[in-house]
Amino acid sequence: MVHTKRLLNLEWDAIAGVIAAVTAIVMELLHLIQGEVLLTLTVALIALLFLRDMRRERAMERLEGRLAAVQVSLREIEVGLLPPDAVLIGPNRIRKVSTEFLTHASGEMIWFNVCLSMYKPPALFDALLRPALENPRITTMRFILDKDQRRPWEEILPTIRACPGAHKVQEPTWIDNQESISLIVADSAATGRTEALLSFWGEPFMARSTERSVPRYIFHIQGHSELISRFLEILRNYRLSA
Repeated sequence: MVHTKRLLNLEWDAIAGVIAAVTAIVMELLHLIQGEVLLTLTVALIALLFLRDMRRERAMERLEGRLAAVQVSLREIEVGLLPPDAVLIGPNRIRKVSTEFLTHASGEMIWFNVCLSMYKPPALFDALLRPALENPRITTMRFILDKDQRRPWEEILPTIRACPGAHKVQEPTWIDNQESISLIVADSAATGRTEALLSFWGEPFMARSTERSVPRYIFHIQGHSELISRFLEILRNYRLSA
């Protein structure tokens, strides 16, 4: 089988041309053919080699085209395999994802520019704030809030103090907020990286009512995203300025 493959890989047209050329030269030396015949045979061999090169060039062009298509496909696959920087969470999954984020967080958790009125209903408090208070891996809960949130803070503070993890909650940092974003930032116990829940004030991300503003869409910012370092810088600047 190996010998057969080797035979098939040989360039038989080139071999045949060489044999014909050698034969013609020998016959001419023996005066068995005339010089004109040798010249004609030489031209024919050159034409044969030219045609072979043309076939090879066309084959190479087809191969290059296929390789280019394969490279494009590989790039598309590579892009598809890269994890996204942010995952959009819709209304039907906000409560579930937020609860999981709080449950699996660790270290210091920072709440930036959140609407505290959202946590006044017991069901929302239990789903969106209590899991952080009862999570033993969270060591500190720090709120950076706009000054207009002082009254809502006083309203939910008794509920916070009634929870086992109330000692983790620090006195809020009050700021004159100029940002249109709301953030919850903490390390993930699963990955060890800092992640964030990001929401935007205003439509279509925030649903407003006379009593409270509730996120309609949020982004779960993954730990490998470059946005995390920018968010941490924003939080650090506000804490320093306060």
